[in-house]
Amino acid sequence: MLGSFFPRPALFFLSAIIWTALLVVFWYGYGTQLGQIFGFDIIEDREAVIGLGFFVTPEFQWFYIFYFIANALFAGFWFIWSPHSWQLWSIVGSQLILFSTYFSVQVSVALNYWRRPFFDNIIAALDPEKNVPASELMALLVIFAQIALLWMVIYVATRFFVSHYIFRWRTAMNNYYFGQWSRVRHIEGASQRIQEDTMRFAGIMESLGVSIVDSIMTLFAFLPLLLSLSSYVSELPIIGVIPYPLMFAAIFWSLFGTILLAVVGIKLPGLEFRNQRVEAAFRKELVYGEDDETRATPPTIKELFSNVRRNYFRLYFHYMYFNVFRGLYIQADNIFAYFILIPSIAVGAFTYGVMQQILTAFTQVSSSFQYLVNSWTTIIELLSIFKRLQAFERAILGQSLPNIDEDFIQTGGLEK
Repeated sequence: MLGSFFPRPALFFLSAIIWTALLVVFWYGYGTQLGQIFGFDIIEDREAVIGLGFFVTPEFQWFYIFYFIANALFAGFWFIWSPHSWQLWSIVGSQLILFSTYFSVQVSVALNYWRRPFFDNIIAALDPEKNVPASELMALLVIFAQIALLWMVIYVATRFFVSHYIFRWRTAMNNYYFGQWSRVRHIEGASQRIQEDTMRFAGIMESLGVSIVDSIMTLFAFLPLLLSLSSYVSELPIIGVIPYPLMFAAIFWSLFGTILLAVVGIKLPGLEFRNQRVEAAFRKELVYGEDDETRATPPTIKELFSNVRRNYFRLYFHYMYFNVFRGLYIQADNIFAYFILIPSIAVGAFTYGVMQQILTAFTQVSSSFQYLVNSWTTIIELLSIFKRLQAFERAILGQSLPNIDEDFIQTGGLEK
């Protein structure tokens, strides 16, 4: 799954995590000073630029150069130390996806800054005692259209590239598995593993992989904004006055939801994995029965289908209470941000434009922390596919299989 596309996966991903962590610490600790040394007019707490100029400020220009140099060093090291046939797609392609995702998140930040003047002007325009020219509102709408158009271009280009990136990954897996065909053709479900599971793995990674990168990048982009907006919120309901209340509320609420659903849905990955096994055993017996009249007899088919039925009913039951908890949490999430702002709203601590900015930033940060909550069912499916491909690779290498695979091999797909 990984070695076919990435060089030395364990070391590669470990080095990527360590390198990224070092870069993040260096950027937030010394990035401003270093940029100023190189002549960039970087000013901390500079007033946000409203419009496309947001993306060409000295801060952004320095970031573009810093990102390019850091990634060139990382890619050059791996190109030299461990060359790989797919290195351009797996290394440089990943870096390009990270950058485009980060840029699209910054587009959301630019829109967030736009919200304050726009909604403040809307409220002022609705006040009979104040006069806001229509041209000023129209100018802000034009700015929104420009930013939205940029977002659309980046979104379409990123999705197009990611689709090609993921298909190259699938191609690498397909080439690796088919290169072992003489050894794997007798493994139960080999054709399904190579065709269906690699296809589904690629499809899920296309959506899930981009989502997790987007969530991480959103945290980097919106957490500083949420910290600055915390100055407008002095206290939280029940808890009272605490430092950086918006950030701590977002972290608490997101961790609560993540832990809740992880505990409630703990049985689902195993059931999804077993579901593929009982379906495969049922399908294989039917295929054998097409050419051999001694196979696919009524008693055997009845027992195999009984296993299918039993497992589906288990899935239905566990998904039922999982969806109850997930639904309750999602509905509560819709009003949680308003709930924590009530004390500040009641005393008029901020304008309507600031409130819109706070709600958007809080939603972005909490949604990023809630990645597992929002993607749990997809993650469950990916885990089941990962387990099947992992068992398939163990069979290729002649290693011992997980207990569930041994059970199905020994019983011919019939549960013990």
